[in-house]
Amino acid sequence: MASLVAVSVLAFGGLAACGSDSDGGSSDGGSSSGGDAKGKVGVILPDSKSSVRWETQDRPNLEAAFKAAGLESIIQNAEGSPDTFGQLCDQMITEGVNVLIETDLDPDSGKACIDKAKNAGIAVIDYDRLTLGGGADYYVSFDNVKVGELQGQGLIDGLQGMGVKSGNIAFINGAATDNNATLFKQGYEQVIKDDGSYKVVADQTGDWDPDTAGKVFDQFYAAHPDLVGLITANDGMAGGVIAREKAAGVEGKIPVTGQDATPEGLANVLQGYQFGTVFKDTSLEAKAASDLAIAIINGDDPSTIATGTVNDSELGVDVPSVLATPVWITADNVQDVVDAGQASAADICKGIEDLCKKYGVS
Repeated sequence: MASLVAVSVLAFGGLAACGSDSDGGSSDGGSSSGGDAKGKVGVILPDSKSSVRWETQDRPNLEAAFKAAGLESIIQNAEGSPDTFGQLCDQMITEGVNVLIETDLDPDSGKACIDKAKNAGIAVIDYDRLTLGGGADYYVSFDNVKVGELQGQGLIDGLQGMGVKSGNIAFINGAATDNNATLFKQGYEQVIKDDGSYKVVADQTGDWDPDTAGKVFDQFYAAHPDLVGLITANDGMAGGVIAREKAAGVEGKIPVTGQDATPEGLANVLQGYQFGTVFKDTSLEAKAASDLAIAIINGDDPSTIATGTVNDSELGVDVPSVLATPVWITADNVQDVVDAGQASAADICKGIEDLCKKYGVS
């Protein structure tokens, strides 16, 4: 899949975060009142399996942003089904949303929805993932190559801190249909190559699925029992790998990386099974998406908000964008995620209260 090149970036101040822990399904966001704009926004979230962030972070952050803006919102979750994604898209167009915000499941279903919305005169914002070839009007996300760079450097720093100066490592990547996964890999692959200390002996997708990632690890470990570390693209897959490492009795001996700063991931960081996690504050994404929606509905100039661009290599166009800055979290700064309101100490610390006390997580 072709990669994206960030031409310019609007970096938000503060920390970046993702994830607390609950299961969420498809449901409507509540109507909102008060604020600056009058209109309706539809949001299609992708699933609740690849990461808990979509229901525990993005949904409440979007609801809060729309409520503060006085925008009525319909927030639904496609739960990994392209058919459901298409049905939700049709439903929101029929219900007369003024702006559609969507996170695609794959480029084809994403483009089909964008085409329908634009034919109906509805502005479209790609949220978190750019739909390559889709033609969305705006894009709101994080600097996703930077996310990968943080993971690559985090693995190197963690191994160096353990005194492991060289050795075999492996990659368990996100889904091939997700352009963000391509960008994450672009970032960590380059960092590992530039450092030159470690050899990548295995490289495979985990499809954003913990069970799949666990099975991939079993294959890797059988072929390369001398592995010293893994770049695992998010906390959910890291958890699947750690479960298999525990079964093999090597948890902590082959540390992994993660992303989304979920309570499970943060607990694994504190326990030393995971070197760190990338913290992406989805409230920054939600605020940017809300601000863009308000500007569109009010007829204001969105270019004052979307001051960056990202290139859609399929269309050969630069998409006006807002990209926030991610942050690497280790045991020493897990509290930053709690302070940002993106995870609770109670969820992180269950059963590991002594470690939370040691690292000041409360």
